[in-house]
Amino acid sequence: MATNDVDTVSAQDAPEFAPAQFVRWFREVAPYVHDFRGKTFVVAFGGELVGDGALNNLVQDLSLLSALGVRLVLVHGSRPQVNEQLRLKGFQTQFGRGTEPTSVEALECAKEAAGEIRLDIEAAFSQGLPNTPMSHAHIRVISGNFVTARPVGIIDGVDYKHTGTVRKLDMDALRNIVSQGAVVLLSPLGFSPTGEAFNLAMEDLATSVAVSMRAEKLIFLTQGRTVRDHNGDVDTELAREDADALLAEGTLDEDTASFLAHASRAVKRGVARAHLVPYTLDGSILLEIFTHDGVGTMVVEDTLDDLRPATVDDVGAIVQLIEPLETDGTLVPRGRAVIERDVEKFTVLEHDGVIYGCVALMPYLDEGMAEMACLIVHPEWQGTGEGEMLLRHIESKARALGARRLFVLTTRTSHWFMKRGFVQGGIADLPRERQAHYNRSRNSLIFIKRL
Repeated sequence: MATNDVDTVSAQDAPEFAPAQFVRWFREVAPYVHDFRGKTFVVAFGGELVGDGALNNLVQDLSLLSALGVRLVLVHGSRPQVNEQLRLKGFQTQFGRGTEPTSVEALECAKEAAGEIRLDIEAAFSQGLPNTPMSHAHIRVISGNFVTARPVGIIDGVDYKHTGTVRKLDMDALRNIVSQGAVVLLSPLGFSPTGEAFNLAMEDLATSVAVSMRAEKLIFLTQGRTVRDHNGDVDTELAREDADALLAEGTLDEDTASFLAHASRAVKRGVARAHLVPYTLDGSILLEIFTHDGVGTMVVEDTLDDLRPATVDDVGAIVQLIEPLETDGTLVPRGRAVIERDVEKFTVLEHDGVIYGCVALMPYLDEGMAEMACLIVHPEWQGTGEGEMLLRHIESKARALGARRLFVLTTRTSHWFMKRGFVQGGIADLPRERQAHYNRSRNSLIFIKRL
């Protein structure tokens, strides 16, 4: 997107290929637009974003999301601003990432900082200059006493004074506001029935709101804090269990660990997706939402208790799942012996001792590819997202093995794969070993997806 310090190019002066690229991109994001219309996103950011001058660009991107029908709840922090206020007033107290006592003086600083940031955000949403992304935008921003808080109290002999935690949210009011197209803005403060104010952690407040509203997404905008793999690349998708295992290792820096812990907690409690997105990259929230791989780390409930590696004891159940599809020609006949040989490549879905789904991953890592085979969900269990879950699991597993592309061969379900980002290819696109075993009599269609 264009910013004030970057020269823009008019359509007349643009290169010949620019219109085609724009049209292709617009068509590619259309499915996301349709999917997210009417969904609730909770977007949370600390005072660092405001201090670093990134607020204006963020508001422009959020106004676009609002125009596309996304329901927005914003939760801002103010930690650096509070610390600066305390410093200027001569107090030694400085707030870090953890839970700390809030004195009367610190609470007053928190109120001042929250008020200033809230006004900055409201002013940014009030822009409407011509030839800017905010032109013709009329977005109402509504704040209020939606958060009932209680004191943290005394823990291990330490009185946390005016530090609080969320007790209750006015869900009727919040839902009513976002349903009318307005943006809810929450500051990190809560109030008790006795009229006391409490200092809240932005991360805790955002997580509580996302869980209570059953948000589609909880997005933490961070100072470049994302999870990275062993190659130093951004780990774009983490199953919640993997996120918890990574947290248990204790190797993450304090900020990343805090954001990841809250993302994991939100997903565990029902939020569909939680993201760590670097605000230091201009337009990062749009890139995360409207591109397949995104630019941050997404935590999902990918590995439910039902999902596990197959064992030899599962061969009979896998055969029972596969046989009807082999009989009607959907799958190529394999035979029990082949499944026994390849059983370690299978993953199964099991509930109460009944296996109701399976999928297999066949790696061809010399050519950076992997094949997904035998993606099956029992008919009685279809329609509730199990196929999507198996697909995400295999994508994550293939990516972890080092594969850059995932391919499938199908005769009956091409549209299902096309809707999920697969593009049709040809025999020549397959790994050489797989080309040699391609069954031309079946004339299976080949679909490939970049990971």
